[in-house]
Amino acid sequence: MFENCVFGRLDQRLQRAIADIGYREPTPIQREAMPYLFDGRDFIGCAQTGTGKTAAFMLPILDRLLKVRRPRRIGHPRALVLSPTRELAAQTAENIRKFSVRSQLPFACVFGGVSQFGQVKDIKKGAETVVACPGRLIDLMTQGILYLDQVECFVLDEADRMLDMGFLPDIRRIVSKLPKARQSLFFSATMPPAVRKLAGELVRDPAQVTISPETPTVEKINQKVMFVDKPNKDQLLVHLLKNHPEWTRVIVFTKMRHGADRVSKKLMRAGIVCAAIHSDKTQGQRMRALDGFRNGGVRVLVATDIASRGIDVPDVSCVVNMELPLETESYVHRIGRTARAGESGAAISFVTGEERGQLKAVERFIRKTIPVDRDQPFHSDFADMKAGKSGEGLPTAPWVHPANRNRTNSKRNGRKSFIGRRQPDFGQKKR
Repeated sequence: MFENCVFGRLDQRLQRAIADIGYREPTPIQREAMPYLFDGRDFIGCAQTGTGKTAAFMLPILDRLLKVRRPRRIGHPRALVLSPTRELAAQTAENIRKFSVRSQLPFACVFGGVSQFGQVKDIKKGAETVVACPGRLIDLMTQGILYLDQVECFVLDEADRMLDMGFLPDIRRIVSKLPKARQSLFFSATMPPAVRKLAGELVRDPAQVTISPETPTVEKINQKVMFVDKPNKDQLLVHLLKNHPEWTRVIVFTKMRHGADRVSKKLMRAGIVCAAIHSDKTQGQRMRALDGFRNGGVRVLVATDIASRGIDVPDVSCVVNMELPLETESYVHRIGRTARAGESGAAISFVTGEERGQLKAVERFIRKTIPVDRDQPFHSDFADMKAGKSGEGLPTAPWVHPANRNRTNSKRNGRKSFIGRRQPDFGQKKR
């Protein structure tokens, strides 16, 4: 079935499961990482979310659990995956469910914000793999429900995000309970010094693979900046969404939770179906919002940065940054929600004059000047001049074909605005 690629080393049940899902060829991280993992090596991987890294580490782990059978001990899992957010943990668990459909390997996914009853029930069914967020995992360890003394494979996923969220003390507490003889896998989207230091504490003689560089490439994402005064941001967002019905899935990022709620209310009042997702929402609310976004019932998902790595939804048409993030790395994680699996996508950032420093920092980080789109009715000359971009000319909006633009008048400073209503020309999607 997969004789000529790394998937051919998997147990036949796993091969059939991934073939049913639609896997044909391994992604670069899978092709590079899996041989080391099959051989039992510790591993450090630098790869963005959306590159296939969950399969890269979970398939070899499940393969090991199937080929090296041991008596099940309730509450003593053989594999542990540590995730920074509830959304990412749930996403990893869903992948395990798909991969295990033909082998029936039991697993549990544990995180806070919901009752532990169902999670404990899964553990007591003999879960051999546990996917966990640090807080709930420590709770269950303290209660004597989970023990880590039999863990053979340990994965720390999104390590940089773990450190950003202040989980370092929890990570060290959890690692102290793991057996010294284990396989440790360490994944991170970026490798700043603090993350490298933590990796050095967790792994021994690791194999290392970097798929996405520390300054990730974003060529497949059509990025634009729109200069706008702060009071006009909501109106600009509504304007874009109403004039582009072909954007069927849009993620809007805000810096603060209250900002996400405010934007979602404005969109709902404008007749645009949306949902907000942030840390103040219950887990049930967050999962319902994500499910609605995936199945098309929700057109716009308004999210904070804490969710930016936990959203893995195909066919996201556009990402809108209501404000630029304070951490430049977060910009790449935000816009990376589009252009998944090799497809193209668009990202638009609303920038005020006060955000010019953040814009320059982002451009330095991605090593690219982001084109300015002045072809919108709320353009701010003040913000444009403060950012030092005013001499760059007038680029065509990314979704408007030059031969098919509908010319409309705008009252803004006597300018003319060109508002296209055709399908965006982002390039052909790969089939």
